[in-house]
Amino acid sequence: MAEKKVATNAGRKPAARKSPAVKKPVAQTSEVLSEEVKTVAASPKKAKADNLKYVYAVGRRKNASARVRLYPEGSGKITVNDRDYKTYFPTLIAQTLVGAPLKTVGKNKEMDVTVKVVGGGIHGQAGAVRHGIARALINLDPAWRAVLKAEGFLTRDPRVKERKKPGLKRARRAPQWSKR
Repeated sequence: MAEKKVATNAGRKPAARKSPAVKKPVAQTSEVLSEEVKTVAASPKKAKADNLKYVYAVGRRKNASARVRLYPEGSGKITVNDRDYKTYFPTLIAQTLVGAPLKTVGKNKEMDVTVKVVGGGIHGQAGAVRHGIARALINLDPAWRAVLKAEGFLTRDPRVKERKKPGLKRARRAPQWSKR
């Protein structure tokens, strides 16, 4: 039988990288967009409630991502994807998760919250909303960080579903083995 030769990169120098292409001048429409981005980026991230309408933060858990707006002047209303959080999260456990950061700092009847949440399942979304509300509270008043950190509301849960590998049925599940 003939032997096959396998090509290797051993002893070779890596290929030289090409210099990045020179970009052309930006059109006028994108200059207008960049000015808008600058005004948004120039706004203070951690500022007191007196000069802001709302405080923004993003919370994540597993595959869920929640964009949270916290209004310091409010009545305790929490809205998730344009619905009341008690109708969006039907289980009592998920409802408790969502309201826990506000209850911990004692502001559950004084602040309104609106949330846009996508991805994941019900409990993952509830955890993402909780994480986002906790981060927004810290942006509002950094003194609450110690209390929220002690309760574990600032910990992002990074667990996601593991990818399927080739030759397997799922991530780790191998096909059934047969002796004969």
